[in-house]
Amino acid sequence: MDSSPQLIILAGLVIGLVYGAVGLLSGFCLMSSMRGWLSEGDGRLVRTYALAIAVATTASQFLAGNGMVNLGKSIYLQQSFSMPVLFLGGLLFGYGMVLSNGCGSRALVLLGRGNLRSFVVVVVLAIAAQMTLKGLIAPARIALVRASQTTVNVNSLPSLLAMFGPAEALARAMAAAVVVVTLILFAFAHPAFRRSPGQIAAGVVVGLLVAGGWFVTGYLGADDFNPVPVTSLTFVAPIADSLQYAMLSTGLTLNFGIATVAGVFAGSLVTALATGRFHLEGYSSPRHMLRSAAGAALMGIGGVMAFGCSIGQGLTGVSTLALGSFVAVAGILLGTTAGLRGILRVQPFAVA
Repeated sequence: MDSSPQLIILAGLVIGLVYGAVGLLSGFCLMSSMRGWLSEGDGRLVRTYALAIAVATTASQFLAGNGMVNLGKSIYLQQSFSMPVLFLGGLLFGYGMVLSNGCGSRALVLLGRGNLRSFVVVVVLAIAAQMTLKGLIAPARIALVRASQTTVNVNSLPSLLAMFGPAEALARAMAAAVVVVTLILFAFAHPAFRRSPGQIAAGVVVGLLVAGGWFVTGYLGADDFNPVPVTSLTFVAPIADSLQYAMLSTGLTLNFGIATVAGVFAGSLVTALATGRFHLEGYSSPRHMLRSAAGAALMGIGGVMAFGCSIGQGLTGVSTLALGSFVAVAGILLGTTAGLRGILRVQPFAVA
């Protein structure tokens, strides 16, 4: 169908605006979810995250099953990938997320609320990600990937199930059903979550935003003469691209990811101002700033190695049912857990 780059950018901006508003009002964040669950005994936020994955997977697989979006064109369903690098990147990202007290998307949301600590996180994350994508760290990353990557015919849960006989459509439905039902049961088994309509709504909306991103880039952007990358919500590379675009806009082109990043910040800012939540915050000490910046650097490096962040892999990647995404998410969860529990636990700073 006919596509318009301006329409893709506008849609990315709208998706970002909604995500920014929902993220601010609900506190949607994997790190906060894990901290509440593991350290504070509050499991509501992690159930919100689980519900978002379930909704994103259901809607994304519906689009793919009906031929509206070819998820195979996304970066998550490649035939060649390195499981060790994906897992290591997830570990670095997860631990960095605890050091910085939130992921890249959460930093954008908090920045819109006036959190100046998040400004440091966003800038350092962007620089570290660009260094890993194209700069000083890139040769080491590429060498590591080449030394450990494998080429496989089975790169997703549906293709794995199809090896045992079911047709492609049935395998897709079965794999999606197992993931979605498990996550929904986990979410709604928690009484406090069932009594939290705001958290339920947040999970549903964020999940639909992921599917919306696939629809925008995979259906509206399906133009053989002027194609756009098939992608959805993810933040490490787009934050890096946004910083580069801010500095070199005359030599670059706006894309879905940059528009989404701008939308998240704007959505959070408008919501914070409208609800009286905007207030400036800073670091409590130089050590606090140093640790936060170190965490941001780990997130930038790890997010590139893992092909995504807690949103880019945890929601968008998993919605494709890619095996590599589950490997990356396992690393993110383990890295986050190490930062919250055990001998590597990160001690919280008092904030200003």
